[in-house]
Amino acid sequence: MGCCASNPGGGSKASRVKRWRSTGIIGLRDSKLKTFPDVVIDMERAVRTLDLTHNKISDVPGEISKLINMQRLLIADNLIERLPGNLGKLQSLKVLILDGNRISCLPDELGQLIRLEQLSISRNMLIYLPDTIGSLRNLVLLNVSNNRLKSLPESLGSCASLEDVQANDNVVEELPESLCNLMQLKSLCLDDNQVKQIPDGLLRDCKSLQNLSLHNNPISMDEFQLMEGYEEFEERRKKKFDKQIDSNVMISSKGLDVGVDK
Repeated sequence: MGCCASNPGGGSKASRVKRWRSTGIIGLRDSKLKTFPDVVIDMERAVRTLDLTHNKISDVPGEISKLINMQRLLIADNLIERLPGNLGKLQSLKVLILDGNRISCLPDELGQLIRLEQLSISRNMLIYLPDTIGSLRNLVLLNVSNNRLKSLPESLGSCASLEDVQANDNVVEELPESLCNLMQLKSLCLDDNQVKQIPDGLLRDCKSLQNLSLHNNPISMDEFQLMEGYEEFEERRKKKFDKQIDSNVMISSKGLDVGVDK
């Protein structure tokens, strides 16, 4: 750990710390930090939101477990290679943003973050996800795009609140059958992978699914259209599209994208 960069965020150190304690929000993005700030750890229970985006931090200390009331941790675009197991003690954490680091694996203790709603760890070096991710029953968004994942864990099907899975630009070859258990799943994006087929019951059982994107995968449109539940999926997707039109939302020049290359 270390001290803050000289005067990040403006004002004297004392005035900044006073403001942070008052609001619970610590904003230190683009502060040229090379180490995790001691002053943040010292604030312990006062921290609600911590933003360390776009610095040069390479290590997250185990003492981060002292920030037990923290709800949002944004530490994207740094040089982090690993996360401490103590991260699992942050029982209040709802949002964890780790995009653009050098992380190759996540600790098993990740599954202890039972209140976590958003986990974004795109643009890293992940080769697998821990099975304990299935314990994240409140997880709504999972973004693991631009990594080195060959598969998604079977336990992912236990994330009962999951609505949005983004896993583009990996080397995923097959999907777990348990995805069919995700009754709240609305969007599944797997562009630029090696997916040859998807679970037989996915379109039939995931009755909230409105978007399935599989561009640049070996699966063909013909195979996709023969799946059980395809017509119902198409109906949901078109309803979503119609709502976008009614709301004057800008759409792609492609129009109604089927999500699978012909």
